[in-house]
Amino acid sequence: MILAGKHDTKMNSQTLNLTTTTWDVIVVGGGNAALCAAIEAASTGATVLLLEGAPPVYRGGNSRHTRNFRCMHKGPLSNLTDTYHIDEYFDDLIRVTKGQTDEKLAKLAIAESEACLPWMEAQGIRFQPSLSGTLSLSRTNAFFLGGGKALVNALYNTAEDLGVTVQYNAMVEKLIIKNSRFESLQLNINEQRHSIVGKSIVLASGGFQSNLDWLAQAWGPAARNFLIRGTPYNKGVVLKNMLDQGAQSVGDPTQCHAVAIDGRAPKFDGGIVTRLDCVPFSVVVNKSAHRFYDEGEDVWPKRYAIWGRLVAAQEDQIAYAIIDSKSVDLFMPSVFPAIQADTLDKLAQQLGLNEKALTDTVEQFNNACQTGDFHPTELDGLRTHGLELPKTNWARPVNKPPFYGYPLRPGVTFTYLGLKINETAQVMTDLDTPFKNIWAAGEIMAGNVLGQGYLAGFGMTIGTVFGRKAGQEAARHVS
Repeated sequence: MILAGKHDTKMNSQTLNLTTTTWDVIVVGGGNAALCAAIEAASTGATVLLLEGAPPVYRGGNSRHTRNFRCMHKGPLSNLTDTYHIDEYFDDLIRVTKGQTDEKLAKLAIAESEACLPWMEAQGIRFQPSLSGTLSLSRTNAFFLGGGKALVNALYNTAEDLGVTVQYNAMVEKLIIKNSRFESLQLNINEQRHSIVGKSIVLASGGFQSNLDWLAQAWGPAARNFLIRGTPYNKGVVLKNMLDQGAQSVGDPTQCHAVAIDGRAPKFDGGIVTRLDCVPFSVVVNKSAHRFYDEGEDVWPKRYAIWGRLVAAQEDQIAYAIIDSKSVDLFMPSVFPAIQADTLDKLAQQLGLNEKALTDTVEQFNNACQTGDFHPTELDGLRTHGLELPKTNWARPVNKPPFYGYPLRPGVTFTYLGLKINETAQVMTDLDTPFKNIWAAGEIMAGNVLGQGYLAGFGMTIGTVFGRKAGQEAARHVS
């Protein structure tokens, strides 16, 4: 039963049904993690209500914008090539998080990702070979045919077929919890308040990245210059309510999945098409036209997420990626065309940078570049020599016109402050005991395994593994 949110007699009758039913499993959220939980719970015969805060056209949360799923595999699997064993996967995660992860939960997510891919295919999700310009992800990441919207639509179709009831425009405001047990929740549906009773609940409502006041509390005033590349509906209301009621927190409020995106993107919901993958082949400068970090530190899928935080630390939270015509076809471009000029002077004018400062920076960089073999899809060791701030891979002179520039701003996908869980995805109290019938999945608990940094496609791994687990455990509790 899908409720579109119209104020008519049918709607009133359906809303009455929601509020008079005692649901076996209530799922708060409407993205991948929530849908995985709902599908697993409904597969057991449980009555399941899924509460999506967005209207139907924006359903799916940040999953609408996703592109791929990072998956362990012992051999070729679907469109994945070769192997990607648990130890290599875990090493990749440790490298980007610098050890800030719960090892047991991280290895659980990695180990169970292998079974998730065929499960996803069984739900109607289709995969395709890795896209060009994605720097060697064919072995590690399975790409969704049709992208995130196709993923979301397939999961909603499966959920509907299993009898899951979906309520859109449903903004959960408060959980009623007594003696560590969830009893009911209060929510707003189309500006009307209701109370709904359930035997168990799965929280998959995301982080607080769309709450700019909360971001500013954590980051300071600079956060108001951030762009939120994901859904505007993730304001952290459920997260805050749980923390206020004694849930144990995990993660740092200043840590998040923040990438460098096109500075011309909208404030909210620009999605993955605004991401810029040109950094490894660029000279990246700040507002003063000075370089501030090694653009060639590591393969892009493992390091791209650091650039959101790096740009956030610059004046006015903006930077600029400068490339020439040798590199323009080596990466997946932004939805916005590059700013183009025949000379660096003219490019500086268009970007609003000091002309001499930019040309001096690029000239110093060019003079420091060494001869060697350039390999755009792997670490090639082609580095600069003599610069105080080196570029350690893919260092080629930026000297072949026309020249191109992209403005960069921090694009926040989701925050890492979240709810502490155990290995069954059960939410923990601040007394380090689990709530009796509350589980969590997806971004609201991602900080358990993502203390900092990000690994491409790993958010989908977390959501799918723990979403399935939460749904299974919630249904088992009821039965």
